[in-house]
Amino acid sequence: METLVQQARQLFNIHLTGRQVTALLTYERELIAWNEKFNLTAIRQPEEIRLKHFLDSFSCVLAWRERPPTSLVDVGTGAGFPGLPLKILYPSMRLTLIESIGKKANFCRHLVDVLKLENVEVIHARAEEVGQDLRHREMYEWAVARAVANLPVLVEYLLPLVRVGGVMLSQKGASGPEEAHRAERAIRILGGNLRKLIPVTLPGIAEDRYLILVDKIAATPKMYPRRPGEPAKKPL
Repeated sequence: METLVQQARQLFNIHLTGRQVTALLTYERELIAWNEKFNLTAIRQPEEIRLKHFLDSFSCVLAWRERPPTSLVDVGTGAGFPGLPLKILYPSMRLTLIESIGKKANFCRHLVDVLKLENVEVIHARAEEVGQDLRHREMYEWAVARAVANLPVLVEYLLPLVRVGGVMLSQKGASGPEEAHRAERAIRILGGNLRKLIPVTLPGIAEDRYLILVDKIAATPKMYPRRPGEPAKKPL
């Protein structure tokens, strides 16, 4: 864990406290234990969890620097990434996790209880359903997702949840620039404006990585998101 502490500081200027390190160790232990029963993630070794889950989640801070989100929704969070590591960094942030697979949503609820995290809601549902729910539609300062869908599809999951003036953040691999180009029409339709791509370097990972930032500049038309499954079948 000492290596993670050093890397977080060197790469992202994150200074982890003792309490935060303890929370991450608990997270790691619970993830390994649940993985033996439920197959939550293919990443199972502690060193890999720290690099490919925790440090990768921390890379989101490059998007907001000194102004962390007051509210954030993480779509397709899986076993809680990047939302829960970011909540550990920012305890006062209001966090909503959306996950369509029951065992993964249950793990997230379990971890929220174990870590005694406040102001966290875990929703077991499809993003398209939550995007049409007035309790969540256009209610968040930031919406994030990692490895959920191609960007032309993903923007229909995320932008309806972002309030005007807020930001959508997608964590992408080498295909990021090409996906951003293909998604420009969908971004415009849904009320967004592509701001920039931020390159991310993680130790020992050769593949290019990017944070794709989209500003929400206008309200999303009421018809979006479409019914579950439709964005993936017929991307905008």
